Amino acid sequence: MAGATETSIEQKLKALYKLQLIDSKIGKLTAIRGELPIEVSDLEDEIIGQETRLNNLKADVTKLEENISANKSKITDAKALVKKYEKQLDNVKNNREFDALNKEIEIQGLEQQALEKRIKNTQFDIEQKKIAIDTLQKELEGRAIDLQNKKAELDTIVAETQKEEDELLKIRSAAVKIADERLVHSYDRIRKSVKNGIGVATIERESCSGCFAGIPPQRQSDIKQRKKIIVCENCGRVLTDALMAEEVASDFTV
Repeated sequence: MAGATETSIEQKLKALYKLQLIDSKIGKLTAIRGELPIEVSDLEDEIIGQETRLNNLKADVTKLEENISANKSKITDAKALVKKYEKQLDNVKNNREFDALNKEIEIQGLEQQALEKRIKNTQFDIEQKKIAIDTLQKELEGRAIDLQNKKAELDTIVAETQKEEDELLKIRSAAVKIADERLVHSYDRIRKSVKNGIGVATIERESCSGCFAGIPPQRQSDIKQRKKIIVCENCGRVLTDALMAEEVASDFTV
């Protein structure tokens, strides 16, 4: 039973270190893409923002045009009232009625002037917004071309590396089944929390190769025996001996 336990632990450690090799290689393949995925995403977000702004500007123009239409209708009503009051002037019976009708005619005249001024100002606003729409549409066309080019460049790079990445992911899936689920979870968590993405570290010069903290001789001896999972007390990385790492690396081919 003891031998079986040792083999089981050793298999898990080897599978975990293979995960490290696979993930590092996938990381290098991903690095070939550089900033392109981020640039593509940023361009997509920028285009969405510009399209939203463009739609808002067009909606503003529509609303302003409706305001002009409404004000023109009010001018028509005001002119109709003027004609009505002017006709009533022919039948006034006293100065009070005459003055009151003239006052209404003056008020409607002033209302027409105010409405015409509003229409003129609104037309100016529409012209400015249409200029902004034209400018934004040209910017959008340029951004769309940039996005198309960036996507084509990214697709080309992905196509060149996709086959190798897919093969690596198959090998990774097999290694995950061998390694302990909690161990893999811990390994993934550590990888995400450190800059170099190293979740399994070897012992180099009596230190953890991940954080360079010293490893006591007795712990180094325990690690070499491969009888239990040992983690670095400083950084939490799973520790393995250099010889085992060499064994796994020599068998690891894609």
